[in-house]
Amino acid sequence: MKRNYILLDTPARELLYPFTHTRPVAACRIGILTIREKWEHWLNTAISHFTVPYLQQKYPLKKDETVPAVLIAGNVLPDEALVQAIAELQQGQGLFKSHELIAKVTPGDQPDAAPIERKEYLGEISVVRKPWDFFLLNDKALRSDFALLTKGRISAPVSDTNKVSGSEQMFLEEGAVVEHSVLNALTGPIYIGRNAEIMEGCLVRGPLAMGEKAVLKMGTKVYGATTLGPGSVGGGEIKNVVMFGYSNKGHDGYLGDAVIGEWCNLGANATCSNLKNNGSVVRVWVEALQQAEPAGTKCGLLMGDYSRCGIGTMLNTGTVIGASCNIFGADFPPKFVPSFSWGGAGKIERYRIAQALRDIETWMRFKGQEMTETDKQVLEVLFAKLSDD
Repeated sequence: MKRNYILLDTPARELLYPFTHTRPVAACRIGILTIREKWEHWLNTAISHFTVPYLQQKYPLKKDETVPAVLIAGNVLPDEALVQAIAELQQGQGLFKSHELIAKVTPGDQPDAAPIERKEYLGEISVVRKPWDFFLLNDKALRSDFALLTKGRISAPVSDTNKVSGSEQMFLEEGAVVEHSVLNALTGPIYIGRNAEIMEGCLVRGPLAMGEKAVLKMGTKVYGATTLGPGSVGGGEIKNVVMFGYSNKGHDGYLGDAVIGEWCNLGANATCSNLKNNGSVVRVWVEALQQAEPAGTKCGLLMGDYSRCGIGTMLNTGTVIGASCNIFGADFPPKFVPSFSWGGAGKIERYRIAQALRDIETWMRFKGQEMTETDKQVLEVLFAKLSDD
């Protein structure tokens, strides 16, 4: 039966700031693919987003009055059993895990209608609930995506200049370049996207995913589970990091147990702590709750889209930097830096929106892309919204 699948932003999206300031939850990357791309592969159909008004133009909702609408919680990751359970739902039914909505089927002209009949899902589900879940769940998500994307396919050849262990768990897309490096896929799969490059002298311990045109610079040390989204650059020492896309950590310095949005840059020798000196639980500021929450014993930098930090920046354990920030200086900035901030440890000021957009446009051109009017509108509305809060 034909259905119109829609990924729904529930109120849980607010707990995933700063990443959901600028995108729906399902547009976030975890593993190799974004959550929406995962569902599209599993369901073999295009899927749209149902999100907050200021993001809806950039992520349009597709309505179809002729078929039922299937709304799926955008922070839930798919697997075979869950996809089957959703396929079995009838119109007017909702699938729940305890009190948490997973999916519901409604008339095509009423995608926000409440379900009539409640069905309980008995299987396990993977759900992104807090920002640090992106790196905590990345190992499982990366392995699942690797199996999904490579099933029945043959990898491009791996150059014999490399030292490879577990070659059956390594997959290169067309145009990928890997030379004179040491790659251990026995600890997890290594996926190198189309036209991505691992330069000479890199040490890679899987799992690792590199999106299209991503780059590991010479001598980089990578520990899984790490994802470099499309157009991203990695350098220095990286461990258990998710970069959504088009971001740079291209020089020496440490980044571990971290999540970096799109269009970000970490300057040379920027170093980010992920472990407290006494080994105790890291508490991380959750913007929507206006309080710190426990994130486990390891949590590094959480940086929203369009943000940057200068050379030699030191960032404390569990630091959260919002969207469109410019951080610099030799001392530690605060552990929570609100979106549209400019400055460092001594003084942080409000980033004026005209200057913020100018600097973002410059950075995007550096990466060979242009900011769209829709991108600008999203940031202008977000700036005004946060100014009023």
